[in-house]
Amino acid sequence: MATIEDVAKLAGLSRTTVSRVINDQPYVTEEKRQRIIQAMHDLGYVPNSSARRLRSQRTETIAVLLPRITNPFFGNLIESMEEKASEWGYQVIVCQTHDSKKKEMDYLQLLKTKQVDGVIMASIINNWEDVEPYLESGPIVVCNEYMEGTPVPTVHMDHKKASYEATKHLMEQGCNHIAYVSGGPDSHLTSERRKGFEEALKDKGTSKIEDLNIDWALDVKDGQKVFHFIKENHPYIDGVFTGSDEVAAGIIYEASQYDWEIPHDLAVVGFDNQMISLLMVPSVTTVEQPVKQMANKAVEILLQQLLHPGTHYPREYVYDHELLIRNSTKRRKLSVH
Repeated sequence: MATIEDVAKLAGLSRTTVSRVINDQPYVTEEKRQRIIQAMHDLGYVPNSSARRLRSQRTETIAVLLPRITNPFFGNLIESMEEKASEWGYQVIVCQTHDSKKKEMDYLQLLKTKQVDGVIMASIINNWEDVEPYLESGPIVVCNEYMEGTPVPTVHMDHKKASYEATKHLMEQGCNHIAYVSGGPDSHLTSERRKGFEEALKDKGTSKIEDLNIDWALDVKDGQKVFHFIKENHPYIDGVFTGSDEVAAGIIYEASQYDWEIPHDLAVVGFDNQMISLLMVPSVTTVEQPVKQMANKAVEILLQQLLHPGTHYPREYVYDHELLIRNSTKRRKLSVH
């Protein structure tokens, strides 16, 4: 088995220089770095990562807390985070909380017990005062979800603005009775979406049905239930704004089973621009989030904090959305009498 001395000999450089390259330290020219990398490749030499981590007192691992990986939005978020982290020599572990306060706190213990170097929270279930003490053990960055007054860098989209624009679009298509369907626990994110929805209705003077705020509408099956709730209790509803493309797909599929015409009987807006939004017939109008940009920024900020502790970063990084208008909301123009 090749040793560090073998690499140094083949590269024609000192053991110290080889060690600097292995530990990604400065003061090594690019030409020497490439010679060492080539020598390591030729010899099949693999650095002892455990020893390297002990010397640096780092695990070179970050944890990402999220509700469920089966949601395509979080799947895409994790994929982008892993790609970015690997560029820095870090790995990502995925921690699914399933919206459990206890699980969230259990995963934060990974930071306290030094099993990870930092944490990205893509959702927050507990109150911030319960999370904040863990900052003593390492950096935390919030991505996607956000709370007022958190002292850590937060990367998110303007959900209030996105919700306002999506609701306004429904009204522009002639919808007069619009339902709002959200999913998951109460959070600042869902609160901001509801504010945007209500502001759009208020500006237009359009009525709404309060009790259509169906709790925990998360997937296709929930969307099917939403349709039946509308059909049986509020058949005059002509527009629905949902917090998920999966829910929107469930509504559209079930509507087709009962000869409801989408969008003329019921216009539907989804969220996140998941693949299912394109595969549905009709295709789903949806709000697209800049997932890759948000993921990259969150990882970058966290790793910069690890490499340069004490540096202050802006508290908020707010990204804009794009409303992708498709067939699920394109209604016939209303006749003017």
